[in-house]
Amino acid sequence: GGCSFDEHYSNCGYSVALGTNGFTWEQINTWEKPTMDPAVPTGSFMMVNSSGRASGQKAHLLLPTLKENDTHCIDFHYYLSSRDRSSPGSLNVYVKVNGGPQGNPIWNVSGVVTEGWVKAELAISTFWPHFYQVIFESVSVKGHPGYIAVDEVRVLAHPCRKAPHFLRLQNVEVNVGQNATFQCIAGGKWSQHDKLWLQVKKDASLCEGQVGVRLFSQAPSARTRGQDLKLPGAVRLDVRKPFLMEGVIRARAVGQSPSLEVLMDSLAVAAGVMLGPATYLWIKPNANSIIGDGPIILKEVEYRTTTGNWAETHIVDSPNYKLWHLDPDVEYEIRVLLTRPGEGGTGPPGPPLTTRTKCADPVHGPQNVEVVDIRSRQLTLQWEPFGYAVTRCHSYNLTVQYQYVFNQQKFEAEELIQTSSHYTLRGLRPFMTIRLRLALSNPEGKMESEELVVQTEEDVPGPVPLESIQGGPFEEKIYVQWKPPNETNGIITLYEV
Repeated sequence: GGCSFDEHYSNCGYSVALGTNGFTWEQINTWEKPTMDPAVPTGSFMMVNSSGRASGQKAHLLLPTLKENDTHCIDFHYYLSSRDRSSPGSLNVYVKVNGGPQGNPIWNVSGVVTEGWVKAELAISTFWPHFYQVIFESVSVKGHPGYIAVDEVRVLAHPCRKAPHFLRLQNVEVNVGQNATFQCIAGGKWSQHDKLWLQVKKDASLCEGQVGVRLFSQAPSARTRGQDLKLPGAVRLDVRKPFLMEGVIRARAVGQSPSLEVLMDSLAVAAGVMLGPATYLWIKPNANSIIGDGPIILKEVEYRTTTGNWAETHIVDSPNYKLWHLDPDVEYEIRVLLTRPGEGGTGPPGPPLTTRTKCADPVHGPQNVEVVDIRSRQLTLQWEPFGYAVTRCHSYNLTVQYQYVFNQQKFEAEELIQTSSHYTLRGLRPFMTIRLRLALSNPEGKMESEELVVQTEEDVPGPVPLESIQGGPFEEKIYVQWKPPNETNGIITLYEV
């Protein structure tokens, strides 16, 4: 879902909050109302005009309340411009969780002007029954006239392609006087300069204020990067209320609720049961059937791809455990590790459970589709090659859908493409306007390319209908008339007798 602002923003469930002295977001459509201002982009979008404003004036654009479950992505395009090339202000993005406070921005841009539209991503991880709302905030700067615009806001059903996501946090138990450690792991594409910001909002009755800790990644990782947050064990901290992770890397874990319990002093193997496959897996560790002695004080799940050489281990603190951030349409091998008291009490991994995740919707349709050769009865298409990262499934179809109008009748057809980056569409009619698009589909969904409108070349015209030739003789001439060919195959420029 999302909104491209081709229709009124309220139809998408969006709303605007009127700022100071009328400073607010407005819907602009330059197709219907052209403008002569070169700093205003072309199209239909939401925009604020920061001209003549005092510093610090704010305008808010509110998305509808969202309850997307599990890891997903919100992306959008933004545009900052001015006539004198000075920055028109800043654009901040907030996420309000469960109707709570606005908090700190999880994404922002300021002090720049963009060269056209720029795409940004927000990585969201949320779990039922939590809900959240995304807020776009523009902030003006005195003496800096210009425009801040937002367009093509999309709520996607899959993780972001670039922005990292936080993995689920675990509950922690420690004894009085000991330190507790939450392991904070983010998965995705990292750069050397990415930073994590963990913000813990605590119940005011337990501890006033909030703890802000900046965690710096030291090196990029192909898969995950972990950081530890240590809290003193002298207090009882219950964070079953909003526990938020916000990042300079534009990621936020919404509605994560690990708990820290401070307690007073006071060789096993098993298989697992898979409850439901998707792009994540629900696991029910079977700790009742064991070989060896108890009691069991720790359950862990170890999983790996059947074709890979890496493995990850998660501590299980509930009867059912969700393995997420898995790759779609990939076979995984899952084992359970059990630990009894004492050093060396962890037994070997249990028997494997092998299962495959489901396919996921394609990330996007075919891109950079263009016609590289046009003839009278055929045309050749070319597009950007794509792989598993786009199809998100090893089994998929690529088709070309096209239509045209001939003799006031509409013709539609679809052909299966079995080539990687180009395809020739044959059997077309000459001098015909054809509308076509490519469609990438797998068992879970379909994504289409943008529509192309092309016209085939002219061809030799068909014969003049014999029955249409009429005429008669005169003393010094012969009069002849006829009808055009049934298939002109272009514009008739000359007849010969």
